[in-house]
Amino acid sequence: MIEQTVTVPPEERVRREPARRPVRPREAVRFPVLAVVFVCAACGLVYELELVALSSYLIGDSVTQASVVLSVMVFAMGLGSLLAKRLRCRAAVGFGLVEAALALVGGCSAMVLYAAFAWLGESRYVVVAFSLAIGVLIGAEIPLLMSLIQRTGRKPGPGEPDDAAGTVADLFAADYVGALVGGLAFPFLLLPWLGQLTGALVTGAVNAVAGGGLVLWVFRRDLTARSRALLLAVNLGVLAVLATATVLVDDFEQAARRAVYGEDVRVAVHTELQEVVVTGGPEGPPDLFLDGRLRVSGEDEYRYHEALVHPAMNGPHARVLIVGGGDGMAVREVLRHPGVRSVTVVELDPGVVRLARTDPALARLNAQAFRDPRVRVVHEDAFHWLRGAADRVRERYDVVLSDLPDPGITPSTKLYSEEFYGLVARILGPSGRFAVHAGSVTDRPHTYWTVDATLRAAGFATRPYSASGRTPGFAAGPDRADRSAGTGPGPCDWGFLLAVPGDRPPALGLVPGGPRPRSLDAETLADAARRAERTRGAETPPSSTLVHPRYGD
Repeated sequence: MIEQTVTVPPEERVRREPARRPVRPREAVRFPVLAVVFVCAACGLVYELELVALSSYLIGDSVTQASVVLSVMVFAMGLGSLLAKRLRCRAAVGFGLVEAALALVGGCSAMVLYAAFAWLGESRYVVVAFSLAIGVLIGAEIPLLMSLIQRTGRKPGPGEPDDAAGTVADLFAADYVGALVGGLAFPFLLLPWLGQLTGALVTGAVNAVAGGGLVLWVFRRDLTARSRALLLAVNLGVLAVLATATVLVDDFEQAARRAVYGEDVRVAVHTELQEVVVTGGPEGPPDLFLDGRLRVSGEDEYRYHEALVHPAMNGPHARVLIVGGGDGMAVREVLRHPGVRSVTVVELDPGVVRLARTDPALARLNAQAFRDPRVRVVHEDAFHWLRGAADRVRERYDVVLSDLPDPGITPSTKLYSEEFYGLVARILGPSGRFAVHAGSVTDRPHTYWTVDATLRAAGFATRPYSASGRTPGFAAGPDRADRSAGTGPGPCDWGFLLAVPGDRPPALGLVPGGPRPRSLDAETLADAARRAERTRGAETPPSSTLVHPRYGD
C-alpha cells in the first residue's frame, strides 16, 4: 500500500485549525481598563482644578495661578510619558505603583498647600512642585496601560488587522470623557458637599481603589507573589493615610485658620463663593476677612467708609447705588445723610449680607443698616445687573459708590473696566457723582492711575484722593501673600477717585450742614488730594477693558 503525503499550504492549515482562545481575551480586559481610565482621568482633572482653585484663593491672581498650574502640568505629563518607557518591562507593577503615588500626592496636595501657606507664609513653590509631580504621574498612566493591553490576548494572525489604533482611540476616549466628568464634578459636587480639603482626599481614595483594583484583579497573573504583596501593602498604606487625614481634616483646618487669622476667630463659614471669617474678642471690634483678605478692620474701617461715601454725597443724594458693600458699613454712612430716599445694594454673595445682618458684632458695627426700610439688596453680578438697569429703573441714581476689593483681584477686574464704567454712566444722573475705591495709592500707584485712566476713557472727569489707615499685618491688596509674616507691613492707605460725567473734575468737599465725619474735614480732604497727586507718574497708563485688562501689567 502506497501512502501519499499531502502537503497543505500554510494558509489552508491556518484556516482549518480551530482558533485557540487566549487565557485572558482582550475583550474581557478592555472594559475594566476603560472604566479605570475613565475614573483616573476624572481624578486627575480634579487634582488639577483643586490646585488652580486653592492657589488662586491662597496666593491671588487666578489667571496667573491657572496658567502656572496648567502649563507645568502639561509639560510634566509629557515628561511622565517618556519616563514610563523604563517601566514597560514591568508594566503591571509599574502602573499599580504610579496610581498609588498619584492617589497619595493628589489627595494630600490641598492639605500640604494650605499648611505651607498657614505656617510658612509661602505656597508658590509648593504649587509648582505638586503640579510637576501630579503631571508626571498622570503622563505615565496611558503608556503603561497600552503596554499591558498589547501583551494581553493573542496577536493578530495573517490577514487580520492590527487593532492597536482602535485600542488607542478607546483609551483616549475614556480619558477625555472622564476628564469631562471630573471637571463638572469638582465645582458642582465636591466643593459644595465636601470642600477643598476633604474633596481632594476622597478623590485620592477613589484613585487608589481604581488603580490598585485593576492591577491586583485583572492583571494579577502578570504579577509575582512579591509584587502582589508589595502593591497590596502600598495601596492599603495610601488608603490608611488618606482615611486618617480625612478624620483629622476639621482639626487641621481649625489649626491652620488660627495660624492665619490668630486665636480669636469668631465665625468661619464657606459661602457658595468664598470663605468668610470674622475675628475679634467679645468686647473688641470685629475684623471681616473675605478669602483671607482683610475687608473690614473694626478699629479703623470708618476712615475707609467715610472717605468713600461723604465726598460723593456733596450734591443730590436722594437715590444711592452701592456696588458691593455687603458688610453694610457704606450703607451706614449713606443713611447718616438726611434726604436719602432709597439705597440699592448690589452684592453678589448673599452669605456676606446674611452675616452682616445676624452677627451681633458686625450688626452693631454697621448700625443695623440693613433693617432700614429704604435699603434694598440685590444678589446679582453687578456687571450683569447694570446691563439691564438702565431699562429697569425709573429714575437715575444721584450717587453711585463702588465699594469693591482691589482691582488686582481677578474676579473684580471686570468691575474696574471701561465697559463697566460705561454702564454706570448710563444710570447716573446728569449731576450725579461716582466714588470708586481704587486700591492703595502708595503701594500700587500704577494700578490706581490705571483706574483713573479707565474712568476718564469712559467719559468721566476725576478727582483723586486717599485716606490713611488699615491694620498692618494682613493683606489688603490682591495678593494674600502680602500679609506681614515677618516680611514687613502691608499697605497703609486707601485710594479713591471721585468722578462726574463730563470733562470738569468735581470739587472735593463735604455736604454743607451735613453729618460730620470723624476722620474728614476740608483740610484733610485737601491733603488727601495732594498726597494722591504726588504719586502720579509722567506717563499716563492706558485704560483697562474686558478684553485687555491692565491691572496685572
